[in-house]
Amino acid sequence: MRALLVEDDDMIGQSLRHALAAAGWSVDWVRDGGQAHAAMTDGGYACVLLDLGLPTLDGLEVLRRARARGDLTPVVVLTARDALDDRVQGLDIGADDYLPKPFQVSELLARMRAVVRRRSGAAQSVLGAPGLQLDMATREVLRDGARDALTAREFALLHALLERPGAILSREQLEKRIYGWGEEVTSNAVDVLIHGMRRKLGADAIRNVRGLGWRVAAA
Repeated sequence: MRALLVEDDDMIGQSLRHALAAAGWSVDWVRDGGQAHAAMTDGGYACVLLDLGLPTLDGLEVLRRARARGDLTPVVVLTARDALDDRVQGLDIGADDYLPKPFQVSELLARMRAVVRRRSGAAQSVLGAPGLQLDMATREVLRDGARDALTAREFALLHALLERPGAILSREQLEKRIYGWGEEVTSNAVDVLIHGMRRKLGADAIRNVRGLGWRVAAA
């Protein structure tokens, strides 16, 4: 899955980008509020990690603008501002969670999983319906009771589809959810990924709608 990291401190940003990549996330990193606003407007993120003290545009204003235009992307605020009033303001504006610096990466990853899960409407760690489910904690797919491990891109693909069962997602929509800015995407990359998933899960797991895209069956 793709995450947007908004952090102006180079050392913190580099460390977080490497940690998130190691955990299977595709990470786009920006260093000021103006870039964050543009990136969130473009969309495609499963989660945004947002610092508040940013050049150009304050993090709270970035968040306020995103929510004002109806952007429901989960946002975890990461900041050294740990005063109660700051936390209350951030949550009231629309942050999904608030994690003061310094923090442990393991806790951050758990909070990211939690906000993504809640935004998908799942209180538990399993997304989908019996027959085809995604365990977001273990990054495994459950197919008729059997479990299989997924690569990071397979996980991102299946998460995007199971978030909206029955809906058709285009090639562009899927590419936005799977690949980060620095990753080279060939014209048939999504096709190859889906072909591999069908071999693993069965030909009926992901269905092609000719000329439009792909979908999984509605629950």
